[in-house]
Order: sequence, then C-alpha cells, then structure tokens
Amino acid sequence: MSSSQFEVIRDPLWNNIRLEPQALAVLDTPAVQRLRYVRQLGHAFLVYPGATHTRFEHALGAYHLARRVVAELGDADSEEGLALRLAALLHDIGHYPFSHALEEAGLPHHETLAARHLGSGALAAALDNLGIPTERLLALIQGTSAARLAGLVSGSIDVDKLDYLSRDAMMCGVPYGVIDVDRLLTSLTVSAEGVALHPKGLAALESLLFAKYQMYRNVYWHHAVRSATAMFKRLVRRAIAARRLKPEDIAVATDDALIHELQQHDQTGLARALRERRLAKRALDIPATDLPPDTSDWPSRDPDLLERVEERLARELGLHTDQLFLDFPSKPDMLDVAVPVVGRSGSAGEHLGLARVATELHRSARALRVFVLEPAQVPAQPVMELVMLPREEAAARLVSGGAILRGGT
Repeated sequence: MSSSQFEVIRDPLWNNIRLEPQALAVLDTPAVQRLRYVRQLGHAFLVYPGATHTRFEHALGAYHLARRVVAELGDADSEEGLALRLAALLHDIGHYPFSHALEEAGLPHHETLAARHLGSGALAAALDNLGIPTERLLALIQGTSAARLAGLVSGSIDVDKLDYLSRDAMMCGVPYGVIDVDRLLTSLTVSAEGVALHPKGLAALESLLFAKYQMYRNVYWHHAVRSATAMFKRLVRRAIAARRLKPEDIAVATDDALIHELQQHDQTGLARALRERRLAKRALDIPATDLPPDTSDWPSRDPDLLERVEERLARELGLHTDQLFLDFPSKPDMLDVAVPVVGRSGSAGEHLGLARVATELHRSARALRVFVLEPAQVPAQPVMELVMLPREEAAARLVSGGAILRGGT
C-alpha cells in the first residue's frame, strides 16, 4: 500500500477523519471491527436515547486527535508518532461490552485484556507487517511506556478523554461536556518530563476538568444509569458463578451477543427487566456530601463483599436476594492533573488550585443509593453507618450473627 493511499470517514463530532495506510491496515481486522458492536456508554441509552454510539467511533476520534497532536509537535513521520497514533486507535481494543460495568463487577481491567487482542489473530499479523512491536503499543495503552509522548494516550490530558467527553455530551444531547479542544491541542508541547502544557492552555484544561465533573454527575452516575448498571453487574456475576458464562468469553463478546446469552438461562429475571426498562427504583438516595470525607470506598472496590452485603440487606428488609442493589461509585482521581506547565514549577493541577477543590467536587458528583425492584422501607441512618465502616468491619458484620443494619430497621 503506497503512502499516498488514505480514506476519509465522516464523523458527527470531528467532521472529517483521515485514515492513513497504517490505520487502514488494522481497521478491518475482526478485533477492531468488534468495537462497532460495543456501545460506549453501556446502559446510558436507557436514559439518553441518543447514547448508542460505539467504542469504534470513539477509537476513530482518539486516532484523529492523536494524529493532530503528533502533527502539531512535528512527529508525524517518526516511528514514535506512528506508534502513538496506532495506540490511540487501539486503546480500547480489550474493552468489555456495556462500558465499565464488568470491571466494577470484578473482571480484569480492559487495558489488561488488550494483550490478548494485540498478540493474536489478524490484528497481530497486521501490526507485524507494519513493524510495530506489540509490547510498545501495549505499554502505551497500559500507561507504562517511558516514551516522551506516552501521556497523550494514557495521561492527564490524553486524546481518550478529549474525545469521549466531547462525543458523549453530543450524543446524549447535554451541554455539559463542552471543551475547548483546539486550544488544548495547540497548547500541548514536549518537555524533559514528557507531555507538557503551555500556560495559555490552563483555562481550556479547566473547562475539560469541569466538563468531566458535570458528565459524571449528570450522565455517567445518573441514578437510572446506575440502577441499570447495578442490575447488569448482578446478572453477569450470577451467570459466571453458575458457570453459564466464562470471563474469557465475555471479554470478546459484543453487547447484543452477551445480552442474548444472558437471556437464555436467566434465573433472576434481571435480563428481561433490563430489556423492558423495568429498572430498580431508588429507595435511598444520599449525597456523598452528607457523609464524612474519609468514608470507606469498599462498595466500589470490593464487588464480592458488596454482593454479600446486598444479599443480607435484602433478607433483612424482606426482599428476595436479587431485588436490592447498593451503589456508591467512586473515582477519586477524577480531577487529577499531573501534567507539567511550561516555564513554571508544579503541575497544572496545582496552578489551577485543584488540590483544594478536587475532593469536594468528587464528593459532590457521588451519591449513596439503594435500589429496589419491590417497594421497601430502607432506613437511611443505619445504611449510612454501614457504608462508613472500614471494609474489615463491614465484612465482620456478615459473620457476627447479628443484623447487618444496627440501630433498628
């Protein structure tokens, strides 16, 4: 294929995306084409009907932005520039169906699964023909690369965030994800520490961070999205525990293929409920700002303990096992910006004063919720006290023989 061959794809967000020969060589492999059938935002389409865009579209957008940055930095023709563009295109190659729900459910992170796709089949052959070592791309995708431009693929201001925040906001039809992408891209440079930001880009970076906060608060952690996610996680965990599904098969499935498999032998009724949008309702909804700042995050970090707690709560409140879900999502590094600023000491986060507000913004975006499929009275104070316990103490209550909710139900 000659270097003059390329294709242009029309994109609703970036208008024209130019795909060069190296990108075209990997694009039509089965591993990349699978991403056409994996929605970017999981069950968010149950709340925002336009949110049916896919990981494939997002991958093209990330590639487009990486290509722009590399050209701005004068690395368009270098081997490092090529590796970066392909890593941006392939950064979600290991992604599960239904967004990040299955990682929350306890399956390995999608960056870990990228090795399986990059190292086998038609994609591996295409990369080998291009002379791009799999290990190099994998390091960029997993954030372990020492390359000077590595932060553009996995970092505080990477092309992944710039595309998904802009694309998700547009497809959901919300005004929250507005980012001055052009200003940010033209403000990026390379320093001895790697990717750096010119001071003129600080205001644009601030818009990126606030967009992320608003998208988490209003879209990603919307109560109905979280209800559907909790139901889906339980459904998949039950199928894995019953050995009806294997994690390694789930990892290469598409959204529709997985939900079809789940519907075939569903003992819980959750698959049909999700299909018909009969979502669990909020029996409790407490802003995280009503809890102490140092509240334990075990509900978002320990899915096994969370499920055991949910089962016990359901019994104590007179519900069946799969009728109650406790949800308290967490992303403490949501506003972390470690990128250096040209000509100034300290990180961009320090210059924006984020150390003082990041924790509070994270708390403001979160909510402790209990969802139920049948009406139930869920006492707020005992649930708050349970969640505030350290992980070990919460686990100890399960084996103590007494009620998991103390102080009355």
